[in-house]
Amino acid sequence: MITQLLKNFNSYGFQYDLLDWYYENKRDLPWRENQDPYKVWVSEIMLQQTKVDTVIPYFHRFLDKFPTVYELAKADEQEVLKTWEGLGYYSRAKNLQSAVKEVVETYEGKVPDNPEELGALKGVGPYTKGAILSIAYNQPEPAVDGNVMRVFSRILKIEDDIAQAKTRKKMEAIVREVISKDDPSSFNQAIMDLGATICTPKSPACLLCPVQDYCRAFEEGVQEELPVKKKAKKQKTMAYTVLLIKNQKGDYVIEKRPDSGLLANLWQFPMVPFSEIGEENVEKWMRQEYGLSLELKEKKGDLTHVFSHIKWELEIFEAETTEEKADDGRLTLVSQEELKDYPFPVSHQKMMKYL
Repeated sequence: MITQLLKNFNSYGFQYDLLDWYYENKRDLPWRENQDPYKVWVSEIMLQQTKVDTVIPYFHRFLDKFPTVYELAKADEQEVLKTWEGLGYYSRAKNLQSAVKEVVETYEGKVPDNPEELGALKGVGPYTKGAILSIAYNQPEPAVDGNVMRVFSRILKIEDDIAQAKTRKKMEAIVREVISKDDPSSFNQAIMDLGATICTPKSPACLLCPVQDYCRAFEEGVQEELPVKKKAKKQKTMAYTVLLIKNQKGDYVIEKRPDSGLLANLWQFPMVPFSEIGEENVEKWMRQEYGLSLELKEKKGDLTHVFSHIKWELEIFEAETTEEKADDGRLTLVSQEELKDYPFPVSHQKMMKYL
């Protein structure tokens, strides 16, 4: 199948024109200053589901605080989450730190250049593995993400659904055949840049494309119909009442989320499942669930926060308590000034303005 797809495809010409364009036009990105595998690794984890412009300041801040695997390995998890705060998908940070600890303990601080060892690290999937091996170690390994699948779907006019795992494997096989053996690091980064700047999801700039001559979709005028991707399932909506609870000293009640699942180990203002109990039962629910007596005050606002698979509809209420300490192990009372020391998800950061 791969042989048939690449029949009459000029791989060497494609490599030459792509790399010639890349050397002249590559984006100036901080993780490209050298081929340090740790920096490449951090950048690739941050770039998952996140735009380059958003990542750059986080990358600088993260590397300032954890410049090598050793600093990250010995850091407190809450400090790591605080540094990651606002970037989202927090399991990425936890998995990265867990994997870095293994690198320090098992590989004496050297990020493995062996595919099996690297791929066995927590949070290192096929794409991240390929990116590190190719970009940092210059090995001809495929690094296939959405950008890469879009580019090759158009170049080779592939009409398979890119949401399916078998299509990703097919794309990996194709890239393995087409990748430059002389400069795989630049080849993979060139495909990423091409997808980000020219072969974009909508309205691709085909007339500016350095590999237009090789593109079968452009030749047939179907570039905007590719790639094929079936729509994901509809997001589940969940409604909560969020409580900004203050005691007479001016301290606020905050809650630590469970150590697994969505937003694990981050802090938040207590959230009551509104759709299950109704507003009239909030005070009773907090007493039963947390042993915390409070009085509900005025509503401060509404907030919608969208994750990839669920949507939170949040009603934000002010509340007062006479408690001087929180009895439940999940809750703690902190001053408004101390709030900045705790890692909060973006949705709850946005509520700070109501305090």
